[in-house]
Amino acid sequence: MRGVIFDGERPQVVDDLDVRGPGPGEVLVAVAAAGLCHSDLSVIDGTIPFPVPAVLGHEGAGVVEEVGVGVTHVARGDHVALSTLANCGTCAECDRGRPTMCRRSIGMPGRPFSRRGGKLYQFASSSAFAERTVVKAVQAVRIPADLPPASAAVIGCGVLTGVGAVLNRARVGQGDSVVVIGTGGVGLNVLQGARIAGACVIVAVDTNPEKEAVARQFGATHFVDASAPAGTRAAVRAILPSGADHAFECVGDAGLVRQAVDLLDRHGQAVLLGVPPAAAEASFRVSSLYLDKSILGCRYGSSRPQHDIALYARLYGEGRLLLDELVTTAYPVEDLAKAVTDTLGGRVARAVLTFG
Repeated sequence: MRGVIFDGERPQVVDDLDVRGPGPGEVLVAVAAAGLCHSDLSVIDGTIPFPVPAVLGHEGAGVVEEVGVGVTHVARGDHVALSTLANCGTCAECDRGRPTMCRRSIGMPGRPFSRRGGKLYQFASSSAFAERTVVKAVQAVRIPADLPPASAAVIGCGVLTGVGAVLNRARVGQGDSVVVIGTGGVGLNVLQGARIAGACVIVAVDTNPEKEAVARQFGATHFVDASAPAGTRAAVRAILPSGADHAFECVGDAGLVRQAVDLLDRHGQAVLLGVPPAAAEASFRVSSLYLDKSILGCRYGSSRPQHDIALYARLYGEGRLLLDELVTTAYPVEDLAKAVTDTLGGRVARAVLTFG
């Protein structure tokens, strides 16, 4: 079968990949579409260390082909969106409704794939860049069959991370003010999460002024061109003289962490979503936190995938959550190189690979 593998040097599309069948508590899924996320690119450029060779991809949707013993919540033929959380479901964190903190879901890659006699690692417990993948049953969430695969695919990372950061981690409230630094795939979902939460002032910040139209489409009430000579802080303060209730850093730049903190009002919170290099350090004035400001980390939108994916599918059906608009272009998997180039060049909100 076809898939995208990374051998430590470069990604490549192959057609001789194999995947084992599902064991107890697992599901085999025929992947229809998979989003190309910056986290996949971060593995390729070394920002995210990961063992190789690996099958990439972690944002996908498809149809259940086979279920293992003990799986009852999905069945053959069900349409599903995939989450990357292979959480155990029984530890204290899972029991508290915090599956993103389950230690079984962090840093324990399996090797269900093989090629030419060798085993390959599964990226983010998903490896959605393959015609078929096997995941834990808890990772497969049933969705309506009429939800387009390309749109369903982006729920599993970008939407869960961005919208979830707003609703689950920051808990943005009606009438709050929000600043979103970076309007890529995650940033756009933060914008629409803030809109859904009822924020009244939503400021999008980006160095590319051509992103203003799409930022406003997703919920921004204002747009700040971060490349302008006047400077981001002055421009944001002209809109929010006292600062923002919430600032989301969606780029992964240590300097922008400081900027997010500096843009806060009293009792504000900076939420860090971007992924900088593993050894990156950020600095800020400690005294600025004495006004009850907070800096919050956020893993995967603090999500509960079985609950949240179903919720977002429903909001999409009601016209309140934008998914189709996130998918700028769908590329056959063979056009991986072009999808990567367009993503790195900022020409797409989200590129999606298809296996039709």
